[in-house]
Amino acid sequence: MAFLLETIRLGLSNLRLRLLRSILTALGIIFGVAAVIVMSSLGEGSKRQALAQIERLGARNIIARSQRPPENQNQQGAQRNAWISRFGITRDDLQVIVENFPDAASIVPLKEIGSQILRGTQRRTSQAYGTTPELINVANLKVERGRYLTNSDLEERRMVAVIGSEIASQFFKLEDPLGQTLRIDSRIVTIIGVLSPVGLAGGAGAALIGRDLNFDIHIPFTTAREVFGDLVSRGQSGSMQNTETQVSEIYLAVADRDNVILDSKRLRRILDQRRPGLIDVSLIVPYELLESAKKTAMTYNMVFGAVAGISLLVGGIGIMNIMLASVTERTREIGIRRAIGATRKHILWQFLVETSVLSAIGGIMGVVLGVLGSVVIDWGVERLPGLPYIGQYFPANVTLPTHVTMWSIIVSFLVATATGLVFGLYPARRASRQDPIVALRHD
Repeated sequence: MAFLLETIRLGLSNLRLRLLRSILTALGIIFGVAAVIVMSSLGEGSKRQALAQIERLGARNIIARSQRPPENQNQQGAQRNAWISRFGITRDDLQVIVENFPDAASIVPLKEIGSQILRGTQRRTSQAYGTTPELINVANLKVERGRYLTNSDLEERRMVAVIGSEIASQFFKLEDPLGQTLRIDSRIVTIIGVLSPVGLAGGAGAALIGRDLNFDIHIPFTTAREVFGDLVSRGQSGSMQNTETQVSEIYLAVADRDNVILDSKRLRRILDQRRPGLIDVSLIVPYELLESAKKTAMTYNMVFGAVAGISLLVGGIGIMNIMLASVTERTREIGIRRAIGATRKHILWQFLVETSVLSAIGGIMGVVLGVLGSVVIDWGVERLPGLPYIGQYFPANVTLPTHVTMWSIIVSFLVATATGLVFGLYPARRASRQDPIVALRHD
């Protein structure tokens, strides 16, 4: 034990005597470890953001959506006349789905209504849907103010609405929207609730859903059917587009996550059998996307790790080069130590301790630099749009999330220390094999 402590003391003393060279030698390890931590934190942060956005759609959900079929199919089928385009899920389809999935946790329909949302001189394209109270749980929504739809709203076909956070901020900038009214085309609805902001805008979730949920307006499904009907007329490219869709979307919440893939295939077969040859319904399965995102993130982490590992390799080679130069420079010192009784093992351990301590200190400094770099990136990138001169080149909602993981810290530090041992072994062996007499004659 005393021998080991004395060897460590001597190694630290030699490193301190050549402090600047020691720091420069450790830079490769420092930046290599920092690169591992920063890259892994970027990969982990992006993965968590994507997974959170997909998870919001519900890992147990299967979303069936009506979509306009290809134009040639739409024209040739019996579902189109000169004025109205009919496509998508019907109420009969919905009933068949309910009958075929008796064990489903929830089956929630959405029905698109209206062409415009209006209040005074303000207007925007309608993103209003009739639905049922179960949607708030199935779609992971939260009410910020007021309340959500209830079964009594459905039974009494009330003209009430729950609005998204962006609708509230755009139409009611200086007012409390609760109790206020909006017009959906010519129909007036009273606002009973405001949804909390949904973090899908511009993200993976918005791309999957096909719209920003913060602009949604929800009314009772029965009101949508009885009051607004199935026809939606919208102006597009200088002409009026009339579509008739009975059910726009269906959220099917599976009771067991393990059955999501199997039930999605079964739902696809049911829809295909009821509309042979038609492509007017698409399926979104967040669970599939979740698993795919995890695999993609794992691949990126491996790539990032490999790139950062090259930095550690370069740092290790730098240590070996410096230690080889140090062996040559300290040949006479080695000879003196051998002459006064030091064995080859003593010399070997002295140089190994120096490289190990150098690598360990470099690893610690690299960990600190990597963690600070990750925090600065996460904090600083979202503030870039507010900077003078260069802020205009960044989108307003730019983010680069990071998440430092414990495994990246531990692995990078252990690899850095191991790198010092491995690349310091050859110089240490070379030093220990010096002939004492030849070493004493060295100038």
